[in-house]
Amino acid sequence: MSSRRLCEERVVIVTGAGRGLGRAHALAYAAEGARVVVNDLGVGLDGTPGPDSPAAQVADEIVAAGGEAVAHGGDIATNEGAASLVRTALETYGRLDTLVNNAGFLRDRMLVNLDEDDWDAVMRVHLKGHFLPLRHAAAHWRAETKAGRTPVARVVNTSSGAGLAGSVGQGNYSAAKAGIVGLTLVAAAELGRYGVHVNAIAPAARTRMTERAFADTMAAPGTGFDAMAPENVSPLVVWLGSAASAGVTGRVFETEGGRITVMEGWRPGPTADKGARRTPAEAGETALKLVAEAELPRPVYGAG
Repeated sequence: MSSRRLCEERVVIVTGAGRGLGRAHALAYAAEGARVVVNDLGVGLDGTPGPDSPAAQVADEIVAAGGEAVAHGGDIATNEGAASLVRTALETYGRLDTLVNNAGFLRDRMLVNLDEDDWDAVMRVHLKGHFLPLRHAAAHWRAETKAGRTPVARVVNTSSGAGLAGSVGQGNYSAAKAGIVGLTLVAAAELGRYGVHVNAIAPAARTRMTERAFADTMAAPGTGFDAMAPENVSPLVVWLGSAASAGVTGRVFETEGGRITVMEGWRPGPTADKGARRTPAEAGETALKLVAEAELPRPVYGAG
């Protein structure tokens, strides 16, 4: 008899699961025994509707391989769409165990060319599209806890290296992805009492978004290990979404190819306390001294 799979009987929602990383995550969860709600609005790279939605195709792929899945085509950056997403899990499978927030798109511009619509659209899908499904899932898990059924619930959010270090030409995307890290930390602190662990990943992989922006880096090799294949990211996402990740919450992981890194985030560096107010010149002198003692910041993506 084969050993029990990591996510056997768990019900998992994956947003933006029609292509790229989301599709890889959905398939990987199904392979570990999860019943998967495959969400995808089926839009283009800029967020405009595409000719067909891929969510049903991925759900069909899971079912054809012997798994369980249902497609959801709602807009999770709307309150009703996010509520419908959680309802779909509960009405179809009777429970919800894991939420993977992955949906997103790009509208890259240098700051002086970045208009308000491009800013709002990216914030809406990435940041609001993380918040609303999380809010509705958390409300369900809180109700379960109050009814005496504390869940073993997991949330995996998707940030980016751009959100951790910035990325030239991606002011909107970088700000949204940094916001997702902040949301992750708050959610981990607030939802632990309800049996919910919340973590984030900052993946590097070949997707529709990255293969244009970083074509040389993302190109698939002719032979050998394909470090940029999105399937490389999914094992960590599956583990974080399983009961096996007990005790791991409020963390951000960079993951690329075969590498996993725990990110340590902002923490105090060199400091100086005069014990009194400084003049601007004194403040500048102190700041320069501290900067000279501090570690160099990570390079901004796209610079050079």
